[in-house]
Amino acid sequence: MERNLLVIGATGKTGSRAADLLLQRGHHVRALVHRADERSERLAALGADIVQGDVLDLDSVARAAKGIDALYFTYPIRTGLMDATANVAQAAEENEVQAIVNMSQISARREAASNAARQHWVAERLLDRSPVAVTHLRPTFFTQWLIDNWAGATGELRLPFADGRHAPIAESDQAKVIATILEDPSPHAGKIYPLHGPEELDHFEIAERMSRALGRDVTYVPVELDEFSDILHGRGAPEHLVQHLLAVAIDYRNGIFAGTNDLVKRIGGTDPVDVETFVALNRASFDSHTA
Repeated sequence: MERNLLVIGATGKTGSRAADLLLQRGHHVRALVHRADERSERLAALGADIVQGDVLDLDSVARAAKGIDALYFTYPIRTGLMDATANVAQAAEENEVQAIVNMSQISARREAASNAARQHWVAERLLDRSPVAVTHLRPTFFTQWLIDNWAGATGELRLPFADGRHAPIAESDQAKVIATILEDPSPHAGKIYPLHGPEELDHFEIAERMSRALGRDVTYVPVELDEFSDILHGRGAPEHLVQHLLAVAIDYRNGIFAGTNDLVKRIGGTDPVDVETFVALNRASFDSHTA
């Protein structure tokens, strides 16, 4: 049955893929985007209704939510999450939206040292108080992280994760979960889903799989937090993001990001993509990235 669905953050990593899937499945998709660019033009060409607005502005979110059956909400690691969440909750209630799929993170908890992770936990509790049915997604680190942090010139992954482990998850697999829940939210109402890829690995093992897929040596170099802080500041990362990444690096070492499960297949319908396959499929991005 065709549904009217809103994707907030529709030009982002998970939002764009979820919007693609929903359009392919014949749903009417409204995409709330911060600015019009080639990414929103691509979605418009696929049939999405593009609405330009700001999730920090209640009126623009309310306009986007008019006539919507269910919505997906994701917000980047930057300041403003609590205001954005309150606006989404209010706009959804005003427009009698049936369900919200909320992108949280696996490190979200009350006692989190990361400001962003702690805010995600509070944002979940805020949405839980809404009359709208809510499903929270808590993914581990995305496989995309490998592209963002791989230094192509040296073949190094310089990261502060020691010998901690996680099962990297692709955005495309998360999108399948998001789309499925939006299509039929009732079985998932009130649930919190930790999302993992198919295989738990440390970064030495991840580097081995990257080496095989790329046909060149990739080396994981464990670094300390102060060096990683310098790396992030050298890239111009804002302080909110730096504080988050340094705090979750400690979480990672302590096993918060570890584990795996079958939720991607059980909800999304297909086996999740492993690291080697992801790297092979995204070879061009790795080849062009220098970190």
